[in-house]
Formats: sequence, C-alpha cells, structure tokens
Amino acid sequence: MGHALYTYLDDGISFISKQATKFNTIYFPLCGIDANAIKSAITPLLSGDIKIDSARYLTKPMSREDLRNSVRNFFCFVDGKGIVSFNPTPQRQGESLLEAGALWHKLTHDDRRVGIRIEALNFVPIAGGDVELMRVSVQNISRQTLSIVPTFSLPLFCRALANKHDHEHVSSLLHRISQVSAGVIVHPTMIFNEHGHQPNKTVYFVLGCNAKDQSLEGINPEGTFPTVESFYGEGGISLAPVAVTKNRTPEILPQVARNGQEAMGALRFKKIRLGPGKQQEYFIVMGIAASPNEAKRVFHRFNTAPKFKKAFEANKRFWMAKANTICFGTGNPTFNSWMHWVTLQPVLRRIFGCSFLPDHDYGKGGRGWRDLWQDLLSLILIEPTVVREMLKDNFAGVRIDGSNATIIGNKSGFMADRNAISRVWMDHGAWPFLTLLLYIHQTGDHSILFEPQAYFRDPQLSRARCYDRTWEPWQGNCLKTKTGRHYHGSVLEHVLVQHLVQFFNVGEHNITRLENADWNDGLDMAFERGESVAFTALYAGNLLQCAQLLEHLANYKNLREVTLAQELLILLDSVTGKTINYSSVTARQRVLFEQYFPKVQPHISGKQINVAVVDLLRDLRRKAGWVFRHIQQQERIQVGPASSSKNNWGSWYNGYYDNKGARVEGRKGKVVRMTLTGQVFPILSGLAQPGDIEQVIGCVRRYLKDKELGGYRLNTDFRLPHYMDLGRAFGFAYGSKENGSFFNHMAVMYAYALYARGFVSEGREVISSIFRMCTDTTRSRIYPGIPEYFDSQGRGQYHYLTGSASWLVLTMLTQVFGVRGENGDLILAPQLVKEEFDQQGRATVGCFFAGQRISITYLNKDRLNFGQYAIKALSCEAKAVSYEVISPVKIRIPRKVVAAFGRGAWTVYLGPA
Repeated sequence: MGHALYTYLDDGISFISKQATKFNTIYFPLCGIDANAIKSAITPLLSGDIKIDSARYLTKPMSREDLRNSVRNFFCFVDGKGIVSFNPTPQRQGESLLEAGALWHKLTHDDRRVGIRIEALNFVPIAGGDVELMRVSVQNISRQTLSIVPTFSLPLFCRALANKHDHEHVSSLLHRISQVSAGVIVHPTMIFNEHGHQPNKTVYFVLGCNAKDQSLEGINPEGTFPTVESFYGEGGISLAPVAVTKNRTPEILPQVARNGQEAMGALRFKKIRLGPGKQQEYFIVMGIAASPNEAKRVFHRFNTAPKFKKAFEANKRFWMAKANTICFGTGNPTFNSWMHWVTLQPVLRRIFGCSFLPDHDYGKGGRGWRDLWQDLLSLILIEPTVVREMLKDNFAGVRIDGSNATIIGNKSGFMADRNAISRVWMDHGAWPFLTLLLYIHQTGDHSILFEPQAYFRDPQLSRARCYDRTWEPWQGNCLKTKTGRHYHGSVLEHVLVQHLVQFFNVGEHNITRLENADWNDGLDMAFERGESVAFTALYAGNLLQCAQLLEHLANYKNLREVTLAQELLILLDSVTGKTINYSSVTARQRVLFEQYFPKVQPHISGKQINVAVVDLLRDLRRKAGWVFRHIQQQERIQVGPASSSKNNWGSWYNGYYDNKGARVEGRKGKVVRMTLTGQVFPILSGLAQPGDIEQVIGCVRRYLKDKELGGYRLNTDFRLPHYMDLGRAFGFAYGSKENGSFFNHMAVMYAYALYARGFVSEGREVISSIFRMCTDTTRSRIYPGIPEYFDSQGRGQYHYLTGSASWLVLTMLTQVFGVRGENGDLILAPQLVKEEFDQQGRATVGCFFAGQRISITYLNKDRLNFGQYAIKALSCEAKAVSYEVISPVKIRIPRKVVAAFGRGAWTVYLGPA
C-alpha cells in the first residue's frame, strides 16, 4: 500500500521512498546488537552522527536541527560535466530514492545532467568491530565514457559529547592524526575532563578501498585530506569543499599541519574512466577501536565485496528475526507491517537507552528506572527465561524507603540520579510489580518472589527529605544491618516496601504525594504539597493484584507464611492488631516518618519474621479498598455547560493536586482542565466501575480527542503562560511534549486499560487513532513505528526510543489477540473486531510461549464482530486440543499441554455465540 512518504516492499518490513530526501530532519537508526556497540543515526541525505557512548563520538554529536548539515558524503568530480554528490544542489537534475529495512539504509541518487548514479548502502555489522560500513556504487548512466575523480568525506569529532560545547577547540588540540595507506586514523593523546584528565586509549578511523574484483583485496585510496582545513579550505563549505571543487591532489601533511587540528576522514580514490552502464564500488569502514593496529585488522574484515556482502546478509538475518519475534496478521497489511517496526523498537531502546538519537539529545546513555521495567515487558513476551535474572538484579536498585536509583547502566550499574540531584519520582514503585506480575503469569515461576536481593543505599534518605552526610562511596551501595552485614530481603519484600511506603506517604488530601514528579516528568514543581490521585489508584490496584497472587499460592502451592523484615510490620498495621485510622492524614504520616523510617535508616536490624499469608492478604486488601472508596468519594468531577449546572456532560477523575494544595482538574471559569493520566489508572487499577468508565470515555472524547487529527491529547489547554505550582510542562507550548501533545505512551495505556476492562470498540478506537497519525506521513514525517508523541501539527517527535512501543506490543498480543499467560498456563481470549479479520476470516499471531514459538490463527469464517462470536473448538496441527472454558471467549490450556505439542500451528475456531 502506498503512502505519502514510503511504500512497503514484499517482505512487509523494508520500504522505499522517493519523498524522504525532501525532509532533511527525518532519521533512521543503525546499531550493533548491544549497548556497547556502534550506534548511528542516518538521514535521507546521509547526515547523522556515529558513536559508541557519551565518551566516544566518531562524528560531532547531532540534535535534530544539526541534521541539516552534511556528514557522510561522496563526491564525483566528472571532467567537463561538474560534481555529483549526495547533497542536493540547485543544478541537480534527477531523482533520489531511499530504501531501508531492518536495520540498513540505502540511498540512490541519479544526476542525469552529469550522467552519474551514486548509491550508498549503510549498516552496522553484528560482529567484527565497532564500525559503520558503507558501500558506494558509482554508475555511468550516460551514453559516453566519463572520467571521474571520486572522494569520500566524513568530518571527525573523536571525543566526548561534553566537548561539543565545552572546550571544543582545546580538546581538538589533543588530536594526533595519521595518514595511513587506507585512510585516516586519529589517536587523541588524552581524554579532556577538568574533573580529572586521563590518558586516551581509543582511536577513531575512516578507512576505505575500491573493489578490484570479487575475491582480491581492494585498492587503497590515492591519498587523504586528514584535516577540516585541508579539505574544505579557508573559504570552502561542506557542500562544496575546495579539495573537490578545485580537484586538488592530496598530499602527506607535515605534523605541524595535522596534529592539534579538527580531523577529517576524506579519502581520494584513483581517477577512473567508466564506460556507459559500467559501475565501480567503494567500501568505507568508519569506526572506533582500541589501537591503530586493531583499526586496520577491523578494516580487513570488510574490505572486499564478498566480505561486505557476508556482513550485510548476516545483519539482515539478525534484525529480520528481531522484527519477526511477534508477528500480527490482521485484515490490514499496512498495520501488520507497521507492527513489525513497533516490535523492533524495545530492542532499540535497550541498545540506545534514552539517548543517542537526534531528538533524544539529553542524558549520557543508560535507561531510567521506569524505562528499564517497561522495556522488559516486551522481552518477557519473547524470551522470559532470559529475563529472570534481569528482574532479580533490577530489584537491587530499590531503597528501603521505597524509592530507588534512577539510572541503570549494565548489570548492577545503578546510579542515584543522572544529574546528581537528590529527588524521587512517586510512580517508580508501581512499575516493577507490573513487570514482575507479567513474568510470573507468562512463566508460572512463582519462586522468583522469594529470591533474596539487596537494597540500594546512598546518602539519600526518607524519599529525598533527608541526606546522610556521613555516608561515603567506599561504604558501598548496599543497605547494611547495624552489625555491618549486607541485608537481603525477598523480591516480594521489595515489592511490599515500594507499595506500603507509598500508602502511608500521603499529602493533605490523603492522596500519595507527588514528590518530584510521577510518570509525567513535567509535573516537577509540587514537591511540598503536590499529590497524584492517578498513581494512588495504581498503587492500590497493585496491592489487590499482589493479594490475589498470594492467595493463588496459598490455594494451589500451600503457601502459609512469608518471611519479611521485622520493621515491615510497622506498615502492616492490621497484621499486628495496631490498626490506625486511614482517614487521618497525620496518623498515616506518623507511621512512616516517626516509626518506619527511623527504624530502617541508616541501618536495618536484619531481623526477619514469618507473617501468615491470610493476615497479609487481609491487610493489603483493607488498604486497597480504603483507597478505592476514598478516591470515588473525593475525586469524581462533574462538569456541565458553562451557563448551567444542569444536564451534566459526565464525570471523570481528578488526577492531581498542585503545590498550593489546589485540585488541578475541573472547570476553572470557562476553562475545562482535564488530564488523560488521571483517567487511565482508575480504569486500569479496577477502581472505576463500568458505569464510571462509560462516563470517563465520554469526557475523554469531548475534551481530549482532537477533532482534526483524531488523536487523544495528554491534557486540555489549561490556558496558562506557566504553572509554577505544578511543573515545567505548562511552560511548553500547548500541544508539545507533556503539555497537551498526543502522548502515545499514555494513549496506549488508555487503550490497554479499556481492553482489560472489556471496552473493546473504545480501545480499538484509541489504537486506530495512533496508527492513523503515524501513517499520515504528510503530517507525521516519520518512518514506520511509533514516536513518543505527536505535536499539534501531527508531527511525530522523539521517534524509536519510547516506552509506548512495549505497551503497544503488550496490548496487541495480550488484550487484542488475547494470547497471554496466567500463572503459567496459556490463555486465549480474543477481543478482535470483524475489521481485524482478513477476507477469509483469519487473524493470526506468532509469538513465544513455554519456551517455544507458536502460531495461532483465529478462524472466524462468518466474520462476526466481537460480542457475536464464541470459541467453539481448538486444534494444533489438525489435532483436537482439550481446554478449560472460562467464558465464551476465554479458554485456558495447561502449560504442559502447550509444551507437549511443541512448535505448531494452533487454530481457534470461532462461531456464533
């Protein structure tokens, strides 16, 4: 199916575009297989940077607006005709075509004025070195023989992200530039850092050759232009470097002209004569290595056509497999192709973190706490056995006060905060349990709950209200007992700490404190009096889910007691019989700040006790029930027309209180203030009842659904120049980022919540709106996939690295197709509408379960709508399979049955209900 920007190819993943080269700020990711490999961004005009991490950039770091500048380029100086390159010029005559796939990028440009076609294929190999590879093909498309002087160029940076605007010139003085037979190698003498300079052990290089034949080593360049000045000249620019326009001969520069200069990887190849229809290939290896010799060894792994082709084929196989880990087959082929790219996005975020793409021009790599847990959602659906240790390790980032480290690098690489600021996000305690619960249901591995794990310890105490100035880094980042022993509690204990602390951590309206922000990072200016109703609901819902999980273990696994830290009994008031009045804000705060925190900080006793499961269940449910009743009674908002209090338009939930203790949502004069976040979690948690949900849906459609673009905004226009009592978000232009944009993460969670509560058509309406905005590429101007948000013009922003991708895969698989685990058994509970079946009445999904890949086809020959069909039979490889009926559209297949059938094609037969 054609689009304004791209058209999918036959494999359903790769695409081509003739329009992309008109937009120079669209970018595409290229990367190796893990976070320690090369990461690149590449545009339709070959701009975009190349790096490994924040300390090692091969090219200058680039934000979106920098993409207008040239980076990779190849020039053909054609005698008597002019110059051809990948950059547009007013004289250029011809077409450009972009083709991309998982994960490779190809640009073809015809210049019929000169008679040259040039093609660049770029990718990062999955093995063999930290490099980006590029093959340039030069073809004569004229009717006469052409004389051509080829030159490749790549401006080099060769230092850290910080040096882009901090000592940029001074750090260039460290460059030691070598002109070698195959290109340019830069070996800075030091890593410039005023906190402490270090010897540099990294080299940066651009090496290349032209293909001699299919088996022999390529021919090295004739020479190089190793500095910016030698290539561009005093008066030259990147689009017209003097070395090319004047056809200058390269020469070996003296050290005084090379060292301490801004480096350039410009390679001049031998002049060639190409007959009509003939072509010549060039191979460029751009990368980072530990030494000049290693750089040369890496180059020789890719310096012939067969070597390049082998690496390219391996790259395509690897990334196609990743894009096909979960495959959806609906009646809309374009949607199916789009979902391949969405499925790939969580993998990209595990590699890039939340940095290193042009929109993501912040941070230094790694992922935040929330990102860490939500990215695991999709991995659990693909490889749950790999996730177990990751889950357990991640719980080591939890503090005993219920807060956590916020930046996570490699295993156990926790940091208190990216910018060394003492702060906490109040929602962070809720996400680990959601991820853990999915893992347990997909695998049936309940034992992980009782695995021991340490707690994170640093100077931050009492949820950033206190700071321990006696703590030193040499003491380590593990909570210790008073005797100096590392304390370990079960994973379940960590979950309880996160939730019970937040139950007592309330503000003046008896709602959990907003602290430094919740999921919406833009609500960061209400630490003293802010409260988050939205996440209070989610925490309460989690308490109920935790109770339900423990009840299952009691009933089916004979679990009678759990071992917990003795101090946790302070927060389990009904277990001890010392129940408090939850309606008293003061009483709840005293429990936390006067009883619990002093007992566990700066040390914990290390004593543990056994708690009866039945008592624990009763306590958790008592707390959750109180929260649900409190929010229903206090936080419902009724809004009618401005001129009358009659004929109410419906009700929704207030989501927040600001730093003056004022309710954020509702009617303020003629302005209606509403947030989507405030509605999602009362629905998702189970707090809102069906009638409540219907009213919320009506209000969301009225106030948050955009009439022109069709998407759902994060909030209404509060009509404020700023909101200093709530957060920075309201200083942003309305319709951008956290102030009223079409924020896909929350929109997808809204869809998930609606499906989970049985509102199928309404959930599909939300997902369809996101799909339409993504594929309306005249507005979105993005390649396939889901961005973090759309602005008010429909432009996709912060593409690829977004938690919305994990949640969309989760929603489509577990809710729409209804393929999910429940305490290890396979549940099939489709919520597909008739439009999602193809013409033969089929809807298919391929995924992993019980350690093997399964393919499921829902066969709905009559193309009945949801609500009209029921599950009538189940087979695997044409053999009937027995199952337990839970409802007309929900069945359970024991895990051992799934394992017994192994890999196979399952068919679920749907018929009239």
